[in-house]
Amino acid sequence: MFIKVRTEKCTGCATCVASCPYDAIVMHEDAARITELCQLCRACLGVCPEGAIIEIAEESDKKEKGQGSGVWVFAEQRDGKLAGVSFELLGAGRRLAEDLGTSLSAVLFGRVSSGPEELLHWGADRVYYCGEELLQDFNDEPYANLLTRLISEHKPEIVLAGATPIGRSFIPRVAARLHTGLTADCTSLQIDPETKNLLQVRPAFGGNIMATILCPHTRPQMATVRPRVMQKGEFDKGRKGEIIAVSAEGITSRTKVLETVKEVSEVAVNLHDANVIVAGGRGVGGDKGFQALFELAEALNGSIAASRAAVDEGWIPYRHQVGQTGKTVGPTLYIACGISGAVQHVVGMQSSDIIVAINKNPEAPIFNIATYGIVGDLFEILPLLTRKIKELKGQ
Repeated sequence: MFIKVRTEKCTGCATCVASCPYDAIVMHEDAARITELCQLCRACLGVCPEGAIIEIAEESDKKEKGQGSGVWVFAEQRDGKLAGVSFELLGAGRRLAEDLGTSLSAVLFGRVSSGPEELLHWGADRVYYCGEELLQDFNDEPYANLLTRLISEHKPEIVLAGATPIGRSFIPRVAARLHTGLTADCTSLQIDPETKNLLQVRPAFGGNIMATILCPHTRPQMATVRPRVMQKGEFDKGRKGEIIAVSAEGITSRTKVLETVKEVSEVAVNLHDANVIVAGGRGVGGDKGFQALFELAEALNGSIAASRAAVDEGWIPYRHQVGQTGKTVGPTLYIACGISGAVQHVVGMQSSDIIVAINKNPEAPIFNIATYGIVGDLFEILPLLTRKIKELKGQ
């Protein structure tokens, strides 16, 4: 869509120039001209006495019709086990499908121990399932080829995937082949009640703002969603649905996965599945401070996390980092020690059930989202807290 001045009708009265709040209209050779500053506010359309300013629709502005309907979720599996983000996407997808009055489908590539039926129990109405050997181990090319084929055949309105290494790797390929938009790392998804478009919310400009992105003219609307920011749906063992077998016939790959090597560290770090997390920021001060955090985490049978500031200082490895440039977590209990509460960190842990903040600065932003706040010196508070927990556990 763009605004155009029909120069043959323009008399050069300059009425439109004063009407533009963006200074996007200038006079050139006794006629008005629209510049690249135009924001399509349309304020100028009704002020021209000659009717010389018109709105032109482009081909890309015509919303695709006959595009089908339905919400699809790509169900990720690793080593034959469904990833937790798959159940979170089904929870979000069910809510979106109900708002649109449509169905929810899951797409599963590769065999899983629980079978595709588990996806039905978690809320899917149908599952498109391909368990062929070619797709057992993740490989960008065959995954992208088959998912593109399925979307082209069935034309869903919305397609969601996890913002995991797998989702981030091949979902952009699918969007590019379908000539549609893709919003990465979403933290919220909603349906616009008026237009029925998908409102895709994600951090932008280093996490300083939350941007709402729309894809109004092409389908499907595609988004990857951060793990642990969406609530799982309800599990119903008796829930039934349709399982549709999908063939990979004709799908080829120029590469083959020979071996998958997992990184092994001295301390296992699985923050995504942790129920209790003790996190430290710049206020921890260094290795001594993190030692106090480790003792508290051990007493709680929890895991250790950190803000980017602590990782940048070299106090703890990157694999512990929570936030926009790290992991997204949603434990039952999150204890933030010496963390100021910058939005870049908050987007990675704000879905925690209970947040306890310990900070000597009473004005720290972390207290705005904390369930409980303790103002004080963490070097005094943490040993007392650890000792009390051990007493209660009889240690």
